[in-house]
Amino acid sequence: MSLERPVAPDPYDILPPVPSFSVTSTDVTDGQRLDELYTHTSAGGKNLSPQLAWSGFPAATRGFVVTCFDPDAPTGSGFWHWVVVNLPVSVTELPRGVDPLPEGAFTIRTDFGENGYGGAAPPPGDRPHRYVFAVHALDVDRLEVGEDATPAYVGFNLAFHTLARATIRPVYQNRS
Repeated sequence: MSLERPVAPDPYDILPPVPSFSVTSTDVTDGQRLDELYTHTSAGGKNLSPQLAWSGFPAATRGFVVTCFDPDAPTGSGFWHWVVVNLPVSVTELPRGVDPLPEGAFTIRTDFGENGYGGAAPPPGDRPHRYVFAVHALDVDRLEVGEDATPAYVGFNLAFHTLARATIRPVYQNRS
């Protein structure tokens, strides 16, 4: 009997498919290790959100939501690190450590129990974790959720309003 945990599915592989567009970053690279700037203070990092920019989304896009999710967390339900709700369609980039957010946008509580960005902090010695940064192009100006919404509730609403999605997946392993 193996004690090795199976690899969790990528969250967007198990949802209905949607078209994709492009997301880039000067701070993180798909498949590459996150710098400590973007890891949580509990893992010795600076807890800054990375710069993200996106383009090529559908012309019908009316707003955006940005999320970061770790499907590899040993929880049975993954771990939400960042949920930025109701970004206006005119916003196509978030700078490193974004603060304040554009008018009308807000963050909801992460699985750290705090609003805002919560960087990577996998258990020491665990295998590398994937951090799925996703930009969701919406068919509405705003999701009808409040700042007290859970990430799962936002995800449920995204299922009905996502026109297209862009993702970038850096990794991180806490070697301490």
